[in-house]
Amino acid sequence: MIEFKDVSKVYGNGTRGLDHIQLTIGDGEFVSIIGLSGAGKSTLLRSINRLNDVTEGEVVVDGTSITRADKRELRRIRRRIGMISQSFNLVKRSTVQKNVLSGRLGYYSTFKSIFGLFTEEDYKNTEKALATVGLLDKLHSRSDELSGGQQQRVSIARALVQRADIILADEPVASLDPVTTQTVLKDLERINKEEGKTVVVNIHSVELARQFSTRIIALRAGRLVFDGTPDELTEERLAEIYDKDAAEREAKGAAA
Repeated sequence: MIEFKDVSKVYGNGTRGLDHIQLTIGDGEFVSIIGLSGAGKSTLLRSINRLNDVTEGEVVVDGTSITRADKRELRRIRRRIGMISQSFNLVKRSTVQKNVLSGRLGYYSTFKSIFGLFTEEDYKNTEKALATVGLLDKLHSRSDELSGGQQQRVSIARALVQRADIILADEPVASLDPVTTQTVLKDLERINKEEGKTVVVNIHSVELARQFSTRIIALRAGRLVFDGTPDELTEERLAEIYDKDAAEREAKGAAA
């Protein structure tokens, strides 16, 4: 379970990225976050694993405050949270196998991490994860030889090898073509349904959010303005969410 307890984020220039967010995400949900650019989607997502520190309030993961966690506790919590980004975050010159194995680094000492002293089980799980996303045949390929969609699926395999219970995806299909987009999101959907992983996706496409999510959250100027099922996201509600003039007025008011 992920809980936002009256969470706000104010940047140094006065911009309010999040504005008193109260939110609970249950285990096994597939949640999409939508809204205009600058609405706070990435800020919300990156607050879950504390890539963004919040200004007020508290973020809690399975009963443990990630906001208040010290370095050791933060490292332990982050083991359970996989991160998938638009830019893939792979070491391009390394093999697919090595990139997927890097998901295990949080479980090892600095010495073992430096020398890549992984277990036989880690290697087996790497092959299993790549088979799950249909890339076992790319095990020994260099990552920069893969297409964008294949690289994104490698990052999903890495999260599986990490044994993450929560998978955060920040615009994971923004740079992909429509066919590849469907493949990547179907991989995430399958992992959500078959393995019970909690998936939280920051996405621009409302139609994709409706197609794959069990729940949709919408932000506007850092505020939570919609929280419901895809069926509840009516055209009227969309008009409210994407009212650009209102969003600009709210953003200026929050920064004032």
